[in-house]
Amino acid sequence: MVAEYKLREVKEAILKTVFRKVGVFLSLFSVSVFADTYQVGHEALQLWTAEAQAGAPIELKVWLYSMTLVFALGIFFVKRHVEARLVLLGFIFGLFFSKLIIPMLGIVKLSGLVSLIHIVFWSPGLYLLLTRRPFSKGVSPYAIWSGLMLMLIIISFFFDIRDAGIYIAHIAA
Repeated sequence: MVAEYKLREVKEAILKTVFRKVGVFLSLFSVSVFADTYQVGHEALQLWTAEAQAGAPIELKVWLYSMTLVFALGIFFVKRHVEARLVLLGFIFGLFFSKLIIPMLGIVKLSGLVSLIHIVFWSPGLYLLLTRRPFSKGVSPYAIWSGLMLMLIIISFFFDIRDAGIYIAHIAA
């Protein structure tokens, strides 16, 4: 009986510690109650909403649709190529995280946070594309897709790294 009581105390202490640490972690992010303090837009410290996407410059819309198309074309290569699997999984997990997890946690979805998500979830696929270089192994639909995907991720990272850095500096301040 005493052992069960001690075990329950230990479990409660662990849960309290975990919840406290999760609370501290979440407090590092912008909580949704502060969403009205941000403007809608595509800059690092602006809300990335459907309204922001609709109002984005045409060049950004073309870029986003192009990226989505090239990521989606990876579905044709996932059966035979691990690089395509990892790139597509990074894209899917990034969407899942930004569309479901972030709102569920009540975190404000700023454009800089979306950039940070890109860096986290797309980096493994980028690493494989860079190290295995499937784009340099002859001319094939897969080689063309992998080269195009590599180029799009690298270009995207130029902007994502900047915006993620701005976002992290804002949150840390």
